[in-house]
Amino acid sequence: MDNQTLAKYIDHTLLKADATEEAIHKVCEEAKKYNTASVCVNTSRIPQVVKELQGTDIKACCVVGFPLGAMLTAAKAAEAAYAIEVGAQEVDMVINVGKAKDGDWDFVQADIAAVKAACEGRALLKVIIETCLLTDAEKVKACLAAKAAGADYVKTSTGFSTGGATVEDIRLMRQTVGSEMGVKASGGIRTRAAAEAMIEAGATRIGASSSKGILEG
Repeated sequence: MDNQTLAKYIDHTLLKADATEEAIHKVCEEAKKYNTASVCVNTSRIPQVVKELQGTDIKACCVVGFPLGAMLTAAKAAEAAYAIEVGAQEVDMVINVGKAKDGDWDFVQADIAAVKAACEGRALLKVIIETCLLTDAEKVKACLAAKAAGADYVKTSTGFSTGGATVEDIRLMRQTVGSEMGVKASGGIRTRAAAEAMIEAGATRIGASSSKGILEG
C-alpha cells in the first residue's frame, strides 16, 4: 500500500491532557503534510483544528465522553452537539463500559443512540467499545448495540485503558458488524506493519498518534 492510500486511513490523534496549542498546531501541520483522514482531539481543541485545517479535505474529529464513557447520557450527547456546533465533522464516543459489564445492553444502546441523534446528518459517529475491558461475548454485544443505534463505525480503544487494538479484535468486530459499518483500530499502533495488519483484518480507519512513524517507517 502506498503512503498516500495509507494516510487516508489514519485519524492523526493527540488526546493527552497536557496537549498545548503548539502541540495541536504541530499535529495539524503533520496531518496536512501526509494528508491524513482526520485530526482527532479533545472537544475544547476543535475550534483550533477547524481553523488550521481550513481549505483541506482533512476532517476535524473529536472524542466525546472520553476516556471513561461513564457520565450521564445527556452530558455525553450535549458534548457531541456542542462540538459539532463549533465544527467537528466526526465524533468518537466511549460507551458506558460499566453498564456493558452489568449486561444492561438497552442502556448501552440508548446511550449511543442519544449521541447519534446529536450527530444525525451533521457528523460521522464512531463508537469506542474499549475492547481490553470486555470479554469476546461482550465485544460482540457492544458492536451490535452500536449497529442498532445507527453508528457509522465501531472502534477498539481509547488508548487510555489497559490495552489497545489487536488483530483478533478487529477480525471479531468486522465479522460482527458486517461490511456496512466502519471498523477503527486504535491504541498502540505505531508501525506501518501494525497498521497494515489491522487493515488486512478489516479495519477501515486507524487511530494513531504515531502517524509519522507509520508513514515514514
